[in-house]
Amino acid sequence: MYLLKTSASFDSAHFLHGYNGKCANIHGHRWVIEAELFGGELKKSGEKRGMLIDFGDFKREVRSIADEYDHALIFEENTLRAATLDALAEEGFRLIAVPFRPTAENLAEHFFGKLKAKGLPIKRVTVYETPENCAAYEEALGENV
Repeated sequence: MYLLKTSASFDSAHFLHGYNGKCANIHGHRWVIEAELFGGELKKSGEKRGMLIDFGDFKREVRSIADEYDHALIFEENTLRAATLDALAEEGFRLIAVPFRPTAENLAEHFFGKLKAKGLPIKRVTVYETPENCAAYEEALGENV
């Protein structure tokens, strides 16, 4: 089995609505998305002979996710008042509403789904909030085939 790994980072803010602690306040992270692909066979012919997938293609897909979320406020849908959203939008802030609490765990699953939808043989996505703290998502054996 072959395993390829790449990563990309982005800077964004979030908060955890309904959480009783410091993370209930808007704060930022230098997020890192680490993605792993797997496969049992390498390409047999053509310019990509000997490759599971072209690293350039793989890196481009992971980078596009990082770019999409870079320098934005990521927040759970329906957790900010309409007036707050209007004021932030009027100021020109980038806002990304997601249908889940924006924890590292949920973002790992979300990014996994985005890469899988692109047809990549994704094995695992790990999202780092800090250099020491991360969460990973992978589907149970048999779900990823």
